[in-house]
Amino acid sequence: MSVHNAYLTLSGAISAEVRLDERLSRHTSYRIGGPAALYVAPRTYEALKRTLAVLSDEAVPWVILGRGSNLLVSDAGYEGCAISLAGEFSRVRVGEGATITAGAGAALSQLVSTAMKEGLSGLECCAGIPGSVGGAVSMDAGTRRQWIGRRVRDLVVLRPDGTMHRYAGSDVEWGYRSTSLPTTEIILEATFELAPSTKEAVTADMEERLRERRASQPLGAPSCGSVFRNPPDGSAGALIESCGLKGASLGAAQISSEHANFIVNRGGATAADVIGLIARAHDEVLRRHGVDLACEVKLLGFGA
Repeated sequence: MSVHNAYLTLSGAISAEVRLDERLSRHTSYRIGGPAALYVAPRTYEALKRTLAVLSDEAVPWVILGRGSNLLVSDAGYEGCAISLAGEFSRVRVGEGATITAGAGAALSQLVSTAMKEGLSGLECCAGIPGSVGGAVSMDAGTRRQWIGRRVRDLVVLRPDGTMHRYAGSDVEWGYRSTSLPTTEIILEATFELAPSTKEAVTADMEERLRERRASQPLGAPSCGSVFRNPPDGSAGALIESCGLKGASLGAAQISSEHANFIVNRGGATAADVIGLIARAHDEVLRRHGVDLACEVKLLGFGA
């Protein structure tokens, strides 16, 4: 593996930011994480393809970073390349009828805001959810009753062989925080089929959802959102709270006193602090209730 060779090959040769030893705490909502050996932010499809080809030639592992809203990076960092989609991957454009097409690197909030301004309904369930469009689609973001996947008309992915493929939304199996999309494929953009409404009605719905989130979730502190998936017909937060863990701390990380399924960074928390609290909550819920909570936070740089 030669990260340095990859850096020399890519630096200045493609439309992208290319940096060595980029601290990933700057790119995650947790504000936690050591450096990535290499960081690349391609601005075009060709730059992304070239980046992946060079990384393959140099045997450098890579990961699509998104906006880091559901990611915990090791304190030691990541020995591979962190890729952040920028430029044309961040565009959001309104199409014919009631459609909006968004690049995978666009902020989900930008997509939601565009729908609101255009008076298009269907994405209200995503109001207040951080992250990128690509990340939201890949994990079928939303609530337990509504999710973004039901609004995907089609999406474009980049396959490992360098070819692009278009899926119809109906080709994909959408589930609670999951999809049937192969993990080896990179989402490039998605088109959403929405319903004509009014700006006033969509705005009112979104504002109500935002009020509910602010009232029940610790939105003022760095976190990655919900730590565990809710079990069928249950609440991960309620189970953790029933174990007396609401407000429990380890180092500068804390199980939120507002919502027990959030772990927040109170300032200077390490990945080890967060992992310790995740393990404590999981093990205590399993011991007391026999429920094996599934962690939905993605881990990077922790080894096998």
